[in-house]
Amino acid sequence: MSKITYILLTACFVITAANTIQAQDQDLLSMVKDSAKKEYATGAFKSTRVINGQSMELLGKGVLDVRILHRFGLISEGAKEFFGLDQASMRMGFDYGITDNLSVGVGRSTLDKELDGFFKFRPIRQGAGGGSPVSVVWVSGVTVQTMPWADTTRKNYFSSRVAYYHQIIIGRKFSNAFSLQVSPIMVHRNLVAKADQENNTWALGIGGRLKLSKRTAFVVDYHPILAGREPGTKDPLSMGFDIETGGHVFQLHFSNSTGMNEKAFLTGTRDDFWKGDIRFGFNLSRVFQVNKKKK
Repeated sequence: MSKITYILLTACFVITAANTIQAQDQDLLSMVKDSAKKEYATGAFKSTRVINGQSMELLGKGVLDVRILHRFGLISEGAKEFFGLDQASMRMGFDYGITDNLSVGVGRSTLDKELDGFFKFRPIRQGAGGGSPVSVVWVSGVTVQTMPWADTTRKNYFSSRVAYYHQIIIGRKFSNAFSLQVSPIMVHRNLVAKADQENNTWALGIGGRLKLSKRTAFVVDYHPILAGREPGTKDPLSMGFDIETGGHVFQLHFSNSTGMNEKAFLTGTRDDFWKGDIRFGFNLSRVFQVNKKKK
């Protein structure tokens, strides 16, 4: 083999090797970029509910959330009712993450002895360092009142006990300290008290979270009624503090609503927060990983 031929073959080999390495580097960079695109913002809210209303957060796949919600009487009733602590309304619920973007839940409230169930789906999730700037979540649910019929002399139908609600949550985690969401919501009641009352109630949920320390945050949950207001009702407003304690999220709050499902607090809140009609309450959330993710 001549020296020129040897040099040419060597040069071809070096060029081919360089191109191969460059292509591999580009593939690695592409993989890193694709991986970065799949990172999502987390912890916008520390619970799947702000206080009353649903938050933009969902449970992870295989996670069970046992929730105990308490709402006491009016603080303004004074010492004779131990500032409302002698009275109590409760909801116990069980939420489960079918996938990271789909959850279902059921609950039972002592108020009006209502059963409720819902599903929660997140088609769009806020990205970290790129991707969507917001999360979008759809929630639909149903409530069933199980109180005895007030008038047993007439023909009563099971459908009269039923109400439905649908909402869209649009939220963003702006920083590690601040998150905000808005959620248009519609509640439909099959039965209302009078023929001239609206079956549909429309509201706009507003929820915010401000982190105060590593384990505490201030949260606000407000639902102004836009249309179809039940006569005599007020806009639900709640303020409180989230406290993280390991696997628990313990929330202390003050609210003017007694109901703890969407139909109850949007159509049944009759106390005025700004006139001092305030109730103390707490929400307790305990999560369990009952179905481990496959690696």
